[in-house]
Amino acid sequence: GGCWLRARYPCLSPCLLVVTLYGVFTNHYSANGPSRCLLLELLDISVSELLLHSSSQGCSMWMIQHCARDVLEALAFLHHKGYVHADLKPRNILWSAEEECFKLIDFGLSFKEGNQDVKYIQTDGYRAPEAELQNCLAQAGLQSETECTSAVDLWSLGIVLLEMFSGMKLKHTVQSQEWKTNSSAIIDRIFASEGVVNSAIPAYHLRDLIKSMLHCDQGKRASAEKALCSPFFSIPFAPHIEDLVMLPTPVLRLLNVLSDASLQCEEEYEDILEDIREECQKYGPVVSLLIPKENPGKGQVFVEYANAGDSKAAQKMLTGKIFDGKFVVATFYPLSAYKRGYLYQNLL
Repeated sequence: GGCWLRARYPCLSPCLLVVTLYGVFTNHYSANGPSRCLLLELLDISVSELLLHSSSQGCSMWMIQHCARDVLEALAFLHHKGYVHADLKPRNILWSAEEECFKLIDFGLSFKEGNQDVKYIQTDGYRAPEAELQNCLAQAGLQSETECTSAVDLWSLGIVLLEMFSGMKLKHTVQSQEWKTNSSAIIDRIFASEGVVNSAIPAYHLRDLIKSMLHCDQGKRASAEKALCSPFFSIPFAPHIEDLVMLPTPVLRLLNVLSDASLQCEEEYEDILEDIREECQKYGPVVSLLIPKENPGKGQVFVEYANAGDSKAAQKMLTGKIFDGKFVVATFYPLSAYKRGYLYQNLL
């Protein structure tokens, strides 16, 4: 899928949290004749892939918060302009390594609110009740009395966040009669489940945020703008080491490289610094290199590359490499935190 919203609606301003359309060209050599092609920015892993890697344990609160905030900001922008995405799901939320945010893609079902020209909207499992009704009526050749609004996007995001928290696909759950009768009780049960690792973390604000998006009555559903005011976004979570392995950034962090003794000996420290710089420059220009001698971040190696592509190449080649008799562990690190000099002390 790709973002063709700006091609379809040229008046729409660019948004950092919506995939960028660089250009449109015609492929005259297609088997089915000339076809229009979209040139989009290259993005990385999708939320769908992150869910697969979460091994039914659920995503970290840091990742859920990051994704929720980014997508809500994108939706607030779109809804303010009067557009509905209408197909929000894990596969349509991708990580941008260069801009360190989750972005929305695939606007094939999008429409202008109040002027819907697409009758069948949203994907099974992420479809709001009013869209379900409209789709059924459209298939029968009937017109729905209630129009779908931007509220359908909030419903979809609520399901996505619930799946990220639980680590479970919820398609059959949200289609059950029990869900239709009392979805709030099911959400409570998911958050209270002993099988959910995150249940040990006070997550009441996230639970309430998700509930505000999953009202069956679209008129009672929180808007993207209101959802962004949730207390959940005021909680300072730190990323887990799994997050920093999965989400590429221009900054590489190397663990298990230096001993305390090498940090105390200035001559040895400088030699190691030069060796690491030389090794890391094999994969691209190094913008900066930092090895803190004190906590936080003591003994960790931070390597800033000019772009995430070089950082990804280095991470692939350096992971498991033996340096000074130790196996190197290579993860990424948030560029924004690195630039501010904020180094996480403990990452679970």
